[in-house]
Amino acid sequence: MSTRGGLGRGLGSLIPAGASSLEEISCDLIIPNRRQPRRSFEEGPLAQLASSIKSLGLLQPVVVRRRAEGFELVMGERRWRAAKRAGLQTIPALVVDTDDRGALERALVENVQRQDLNAIEEAAAFRQLIEDAGLTHEQLAERVGVSRPSITNSLRLLELPELVQKLVIDARLSAGHARALMALGDHPLLERIAQRVAAEGLSVRETEELVRKEKDAAPDRPASSTTAARTNPGLIEISERLSDELSTRVTVTMGRGKGRIVIEFGSVDDLERLVRKLVLGTT
Repeated sequence: MSTRGGLGRGLGSLIPAGASSLEEISCDLIIPNRRQPRRSFEEGPLAQLASSIKSLGLLQPVVVRRRAEGFELVMGERRWRAAKRAGLQTIPALVVDTDDRGALERALVENVQRQDLNAIEEAAAFRQLIEDAGLTHEQLAERVGVSRPSITNSLRLLELPELVQKLVIDARLSAGHARALMALGDHPLLERIAQRVAAEGLSVRETEELVRKEKDAAPDRPASSTTAARTNPGLIEISERLSDELSTRVTVTMGRGKGRIVIEFGSVDDLERLVRKLVLGTT
């Protein structure tokens, strides 16, 4: 297994020697980890893994713990899902003896090492460990093998508005973009600015420059940058509702007898997302 640099002790340190056994377990006897920090599984990679498993089998066992009826996944939910999709009836599984906290630690560390969590999911998992286990930032940093400032900076992402967090979850903003946007604090246009960054595909450096300009202009900035919208509060509300619904910046203007709706997008993939939303009603 390849690991990301700087993760210290890694997975091996969380699985005690002599406390596990390798068994072949029915897929139907395994249930997902209810404390799994990862919330989404992309269809493309899952289908590719299922195809690989059909050809080569499951090369790496999942990790489970015994429950009253069957087993609960500790690590390897993506492999388990792909194995079921590939038609496997049983899969190799490493059975470990662990409590809820240990199960969460293992799930978190595996996902962090594999870079499977987005920045918001990772931050939420960190917070869950801190709240459930009563750990300090420093103790948690030692557990998962990252620096204490990394833990603190990650947790700060959860202070961002829900709309901005969703842009990160949808991979339309990176963690770097999110950290740059955090400098705006409670800026009234934070969400609109985040949507602009995503729609225009701005780099992190460009986002930092935009944030700096917005902060400098904040004391004198009007409620909207569109002159037509400023003269019609109804258009502001419509623009904001459309922006929230489409997760991108939408500007509605009205002239004499006709109006215009401008929907911004940052890439071809982003455009396809908007088309699916607008035409098919899917995301």
